[in-house]
Amino acid sequence: QVQLAESGGGTVQPGGSLRLACTTSAAIYSTNCMGFFRQQPKRQRAGVAGIHPRGGSTYYADSAKGRFTITQDDAKNTIYLQMNNLKTDDTGMYYCGTDQCRSWGAWYPNSWGQGTQVTVSS
Repeated sequence: QVQLAESGGGTVQPGGSLRLACTTSAAIYSTNCMGFFRQQPKRQRAGVAGIHPRGGSTYYADSAKGRFTITQDDAKNTIYLQMNNLKTDDTGMYYCGTDQCRSWGAWYPNSWGQGTQVTVSS
């Protein structure tokens, strides 16, 4: 069973920042792609950012470009999502997901973490 441990959610005001983290096993980290997805009420879970830890390839949703940065720490088998200039529309449950790598447009994980809530509100 794939284990993904997320952390870093919280409540911030518009314009604020948060950093999410997702840690997995060495076996998964060394073979899969990983990313963060957001789920909002009455909407499908949608990709926010993804990373190929070995190849360095990254993906960003249009809404995340220029504000969010996904990075990796190989020593910790962990990826991070730095979210800056947060907007109220960024509010949602953020899930870390992992699966075999494929083209980003066709990538949708089959393993998920427990999720962490991000709330952007004044």
